[in-house]
Amino acid sequence: MAGRVRELEQFPNLVTMFFTRAAEKGDAPFLWRKEEGEWRSISWREAAEQVSALASALKRLGLERGDRVMLVSENRPEFCIADHAIMAAGCVTVPTYTTNTVRDHVHILEDSHARAAIVSTEKLANTVTRAVLQTGHCKTVIGIEPMKFSQGGDVRFHDWASLLSAEVPDVEKTAADADFGRDDLACLIYTSGTGGAPRGVMQHHGAILHNCEGCVTVISEDFGWDDEVFLSFLPLSHAYEHTGGQFFPIALGGQIYYAEGLEKLAANIIEARPTIMVVVPRLFEVLRQRLLKQVEKQGKLPNYMLKRALEIGAKRYETGAVPLRDMPMNLILDAVFRPKVRARFGGRLKAMVSGGAPLNPEIGVFFDALGMTLLQGYGQTEAAPVISCNRPSCGLRMDTVGPPLANTEVRIAEDGEILVRGELVMHGYWENPAETAKALQDGWLHTGDIGHIDAAGRVVITDRKKDIIVNDKGDNVAPQRIEGMLTLEPEIGQAMVVGDKRPYLVGLIVPDPEWTVEWAASNGVPHDEVALREDDEFLRAVSAAVDRVNRDLATVEKVRRIILADEPFTIENNQMTPSMKIRRHVLKGIYGERLDALYGG
Repeated sequence: MAGRVRELEQFPNLVTMFFTRAAEKGDAPFLWRKEEGEWRSISWREAAEQVSALASALKRLGLERGDRVMLVSENRPEFCIADHAIMAAGCVTVPTYTTNTVRDHVHILEDSHARAAIVSTEKLANTVTRAVLQTGHCKTVIGIEPMKFSQGGDVRFHDWASLLSAEVPDVEKTAADADFGRDDLACLIYTSGTGGAPRGVMQHHGAILHNCEGCVTVISEDFGWDDEVFLSFLPLSHAYEHTGGQFFPIALGGQIYYAEGLEKLAANIIEARPTIMVVVPRLFEVLRQRLLKQVEKQGKLPNYMLKRALEIGAKRYETGAVPLRDMPMNLILDAVFRPKVRARFGGRLKAMVSGGAPLNPEIGVFFDALGMTLLQGYGQTEAAPVISCNRPSCGLRMDTVGPPLANTEVRIAEDGEILVRGELVMHGYWENPAETAKALQDGWLHTGDIGHIDAAGRVVITDRKKDIIVNDKGDNVAPQRIEGMLTLEPEIGQAMVVGDKRPYLVGLIVPDPEWTVEWAASNGVPHDEVALREDDEFLRAVSAAVDRVNRDLATVEKVRRIILADEPFTIENNQMTPSMKIRRHVLKGIYGERLDALYGG
C-alpha cells in the first residue's frame, strides 16, 4: 500500500495515472452504466482505447496544446473518457454544469476562450449550441449521443461515435505523448457562484494528484485498500465529485458506477453496493428523515431499537466507549438492527465522505450510532478541492473536519481565517489577476472560512468569513450552524436566517413537503401549498419547530420571527448551487423586503 501511495507522488500527470491503471487492470470492469434495466461495464482496456481514439480525433480536428474544451454532460462513462481524452490531446477540460442557462454557457465560453465543446444529449446541446453561436471562439461541437445539429456559421458539428470509429487507437503512443508535468494546467473548474459571476479556477495536474495521494493515504491506513467501488451521482462538473468521484477511484484502481439520478439513488446504492460514497450533507439530512419515518411505521420493537441505538451511540461518541451496562444491548443491535441499516446502503460501505457544505454534527452522530462510518471532509475548488478529512485513526469528531491531508499546511490567520499552502493550491483564477491576488498571498490560499485547529490537530470550521452575521450590537453569529439545526426538525425542509446589522435574527423557511402533506391530512384541510402559507395554524406549527431549536441557542442566535418561502430552494430556480448550497444573494433579492418587514414591530 505504501508503494502505491509513493507511486502517486511520481505520476507526472493525470493521464499517465489513468493509462498506468488501465495497463494494470486490463479487462477488469471499470465504468458501469444502467442499460435496459441491467448494469453493463466498460473495461479499463476499452476505456483506454476510447480515450486514445478521441484524443487523436481532437488533434485531427485542429485542437492544439493548451486549448480549452468545454464538457457538458451528466454523470456517465463518456464524461470520464472525454475528460481524459481532452487532457491526453494536451488540451484543458472545462467541465460545466448541465443546469447552466445559455447565459451561463456564454460567460464560460467567452471567459475560457474554449475552442470546442463536447455535449452529451440533444436537450443539452440545444442550450450549448445557442451559446456557442453567440460567441466567437468555439468552432467545434461534438455530440456524445446521436443528435440533429443545425449547421450555424463556421461552427462544425461532429458525432462522437463517428469520430471514434475513424481512428485506430494506439494506447501506447497516446500514453507516451502525455509528456506534460504536474505544474501544467489540467482543467478550469468554474465556481458555482454563491455570489457573483463564476470564476475559472486553474487546477493543475499536481493539485489533483496531491488530493488523490492524500485521500489514498486515508483509505489505505484507516480502512484497508481493496477492490473499491464508487457510486457517482454528484455533478462531475463540481470539483468535489470531479476529484473525489473520478480521479480518486482511478488512483485506487476502483470501479465507478454512474447513478441513474437522485430519484433512483436508493435503488442504485443497493445494486452497486459501493465501498466508498462521496456525498453532500443535504443528502444525509434527507436520508435521516427517511429512515426515521420508515422505522416509525414498523412498530414498537424497531422504534425501541432505534431509540437505544441512538442513546448508546451518543454515549460512545462522547466517551469513546460503550458503557458496560449497555454492552449486551449493543451486541443485540450489532447482530439484529445495524446490519439492516447497512443493507440499505449495499452492505459493504467502508465510509461515506461528506463535503461541499458544513455537516451538522448531530447528523454525523446519528449515522455513526447506526453503524455507518461518516467522514466529514473540508475543501474548496481552489484547493483541488480536498484540504482535510476526518479519519478514525485521529478520533472521529463530528464537529471537526479532521486533520489536513498529507503534505498540506494549514494555519489560522489573526482574524481567524483558515489559510492553506501546498501543491493542492490553484495557480489562480483564469485571466483574473485581481481576484487571484486577493486569494493567494505569499503562497497561502485565503479560504474565506473561519475556524481553528484543535488540540488533536483537527480543523474546526465555524463559518464562512463573508457569511458571518454581525448584529447591531456587534455580536458575530454563524448562520450555517443555525440553519443546519433548523433543518433537522421534521417540519422544516430548508432554511435561511438573516440579521446583519439588525437587533435579532429572522428566518426564511421551506416546510418539509412530506410533513406538509401529513399535517394537511390530519387537520382536515386541502393540501394547497399556496393556501397553507396563509393558514395561521400551519404557520404556528412551523413556528413551534423553530421554537424548539431556539431552546438550544444562545440569545443572539435565536430566530425571533419567520416567513414561509414561496417555493423550495432548487438548482432549477437558481436558489441553490449544483452542490446544494443556498444562494444567499439570490434569496435575499427575492425575499429581502418581506424579511425586512419582520423587523417592523
